[in-house]
Amino acid sequence: MKIGITCYPTYGGSGIVATELGLELAARGHEVHFITYANPIRLDPGIPRIHYHEVEVSAYPLFLYPPYCLALASRMAEVAACYDLDLLHVHYAIPHSIAALLAQQMMAPQRRLPFVTTLHGTDITLVGADRSYFPITKFSIEKSDGITTISNYLQDRTADFFGVANEIRVIHNFVNCDLYKPDLERQPKEKHLIHLSNFRPVKRVLDCVRILKEVLKSTPARLVMVGDGPERGPAEMLARELGIDTNVTFLGKQDHVERLIPKHHVLLMPSEMEAFGLAALEAMACGVPPVGTRVGGTPELIDDGVEGFLEPVGDIAAQARRVVSLLTDDRLYQRMSAAARHSAEMRYSTSLIIPQYEKYYQEVCAQ
Repeated sequence: MKIGITCYPTYGGSGIVATELGLELAARGHEVHFITYANPIRLDPGIPRIHYHEVEVSAYPLFLYPPYCLALASRMAEVAACYDLDLLHVHYAIPHSIAALLAQQMMAPQRRLPFVTTLHGTDITLVGADRSYFPITKFSIEKSDGITTISNYLQDRTADFFGVANEIRVIHNFVNCDLYKPDLERQPKEKHLIHLSNFRPVKRVLDCVRILKEVLKSTPARLVMVGDGPERGPAEMLARELGIDTNVTFLGKQDHVERLIPKHHVLLMPSEMEAFGLAALEAMACGVPPVGTRVGGTPELIDDGVEGFLEPVGDIAAQARRVVSLLTDDRLYQRMSAAARHSAEMRYSTSLIIPQYEKYYQEVCAQ
C-alpha cells in the first residue's frame, strides 16, 4: 500500500509511535510518505520506501498565527495526488484529522481518499477536553473513516467523553524486540535509574529526583534523565537543593534510546497520566523493569508485581521502596526483568501489532 502519515515530529509518544510505525510498514514492503513540518525524530535519511514531504507555512502580515492546518491539508492533497496514496493515517486528533478531512474533500472530485485517526492520549484528555477544542475534536473523530486508540482505557475515555458512536479500534503500541533488547554486558556495576519523557508537568519529572533522594537512603544509585521540556530546569534546581545533583545526569533529547535503556536497571515513570506508557514498554523489551503509577492505560501494560511495580501518583516513599527492592534483591530483579522481556515479546512485538494496522487499513479502504 501507499500510506501517508502525519504526526507531530517531536519527542512525544505520538510522534515516536507514528515514526516507528512508518519504519515497520516500509520494512514490510509498503510505501510510506511522512507529511509534516519537520523530519520526524528517529527517522534517519535514506531508508528504502520512506519519503518525507515538508509542510511550509507562509508568513503573511495579516496572519497573526500561521494557518498550519490549511497548509497541511493542501500538502496532504498534493502528495496524495502525486504519489497515488491509498490512505492517510494521522496521529493526534487536532489539527491533523481536520487537515485530513479537508484533503479528502479536495480529492473527492477525482477519487476517494480515506483517512485513519489514531488517538494517543493528551489529544483527548487535555486538548479535546478544552472547551475551545471539544466541538472540533468530536467532529474530527466522527468524520474519520477509521479510528484507533492505543489502549482500552483511551477507547473508553473517548467514547464516554465525546459520545462517539463510531467503532474505535484498540491497537496497542508496539516495540521492535530485535532492536530493543537486554544487554547485560553494558549494564554498569553501579545501579542506574532512567527516566524518559518530554518533561511536561503531567510526567511529574520532579518526582524522579525525589524518588532518588529516598533511594539513596538505602542503597547507592544514579539517575539519568533523558528528554527535555519545561520541567527540566526545575528538576535540575531540585537536585541541587536536595544535595544529590552529582547523582543525577541530564542528557537532553536522544534519538537512539534503544542504546541507552539497556545500560540501566530500573525505569522511573511517576506520571500523573499515561494513556499507555511507551517508555515503559521499550524498557520492558530491554529487560529493565519499570516502576510507575497506577493511572490510565498503564495497568494494561504492567502487571503489578510481575513485569514491574505500580504505586499511587505522588507516593514518593512507595515508589522508592519498590526501586530499592529491585536494586538490592537480585533474585527479584532477575525474575521481573525476564518477565518484562517476555511480556514485550509475547504481547507487543511488531510482528503481532503491525499486521493489525495492515488489516485495518484494508478494511477502511474497502468501505
